[in-house]
Amino acid sequence: MSPSPKIFITGASSGIGAALAAHYARQGTVLGLCARRIAPTQALFSSLLCAGSCYQVDVTDAASLQAAAADFMERFGAPDIVIANAGVGAGTLTENPEDLPAFRRIMDTNVFGMAATFQPFVAPMRARASGTLVGIASVAGFRGLPGGGAYSASKSAAITYLESLRVELRGSGVAVVTLCPGYIRTPMTASNRYRMPFIMDADEAARRFARVIARKRRFAVIPWQMALVSLALRHLPRWLFDRLFAGAPRKTRGLPL
Repeated sequence: MSPSPKIFITGASSGIGAALAAHYARQGTVLGLCARRIAPTQALFSSLLCAGSCYQVDVTDAASLQAAAADFMERFGAPDIVIANAGVGAGTLTENPEDLPAFRRIMDTNVFGMAATFQPFVAPMRARASGTLVGIASVAGFRGLPGGGAYSASKSAAITYLESLRVELRGSGVAVVTLCPGYIRTPMTASNRYRMPFIMDADEAARRFARVIARKRRFAVIPWQMALVSLALRHLPRWLFDRLFAGAPRKTRGLPL
């Protein structure tokens, strides 16, 4: 009998991370679940009735991620899949000095946190010549959205970082998958006070993400309707994009959750 697959997920306490954990638990996976909030993460893990472990980790703290990764690998071996899902978002305006802490938190979590998540696992995966590193980016990274400078910049940086990592690991046996969701029903989108086209439930998003991950696709936008929208956005001339989006609805300002 083949061993159970092992999957390590950050941002696992709610939203997409929790939905991915539940999806993979149903397949008999050994899970490593990381989140800043340990109580809901442990409650989720207990409800899943699967093997694995939980870790209280802030992805901006590389040392805590390294410790969690070392514990997981000592107990279960190197994971087959690592999903850097932890992310935060909030509206920001550069003119407001009080928004700078939110800007830093978003960039640290969404960009540095992704690299810090992958770092402990790259060498073991290389040595084994297999594994998949998955980064959750966003369609918000395709163009700079007004009032969302920090979030758009962080997701754009994540997309570019994942591309660099994919090329670095070419030929090693380690795959890198970039996932760009549209709108997903999660605590992060619950505060949005504007129309969110093609919004999906987290459970359905998790199923679609898992299919992409299993195929080791380099890049995917989910749902497919948002892929068409994002393609159109990326090809809009700058003057037209500026005119169309200058008055677009904006994310609520404040410190990220």
